[in-house]
Amino acid sequence: MNKFRMKVLSFVKTTTLMLASALLLTNILVILYAVTLRYLVGGAPIWTDEAARFLVIGCTFLAAGAVWVEGGHMRIALLETSLPTRLSQALVLYQWLLTLTLAIVAAVFSYRYAQSVGMFKTPGLGISRTWPLLSMPIGFGLLALQVLLHGPKRLPVMSENPE
Repeated sequence: MNKFRMKVLSFVKTTTLMLASALLLTNILVILYAVTLRYLVGGAPIWTDEAARFLVIGCTFLAAGAVWVEGGHMRIALLETSLPTRLSQALVLYQWLLTLTLAIVAAVFSYRYAQSVGMFKTPGLGISRTWPLLSMPIGFGLLALQVLLHGPKRLPVMSENPE
């Protein structure tokens, strides 16, 4: 079961990073389009700024879980590495439970919020505000899934001296 869980985690991590990369590439293309139009015709459509903002937010939320699994979020691991083994394991379990709980709660509340603003339209794209805001519950949900699949074990530590 552990091997299967790790395979699923690897698949979810790879998939979310690929989707986040696709959103980032799309964002770059939208920005290049807007800049080109600004120089050629003196202005760009208003939707380009809005689309670029929504794309970078979506990219960030999609990648959050994969970055967490890789230990890439900013954190201080001094206590984890310097405490005795049992206390270190207890701290790692506490951090895991806290992260999982916060991700689930954030997913639920951000989903409710995204649904509550459905009657409003975005000024540039003219779409329901629910659509861009759904990146939050999706991102937090994927973070919760990846935290759950990773399990309560120590995250990789980014060090100044790679071995």
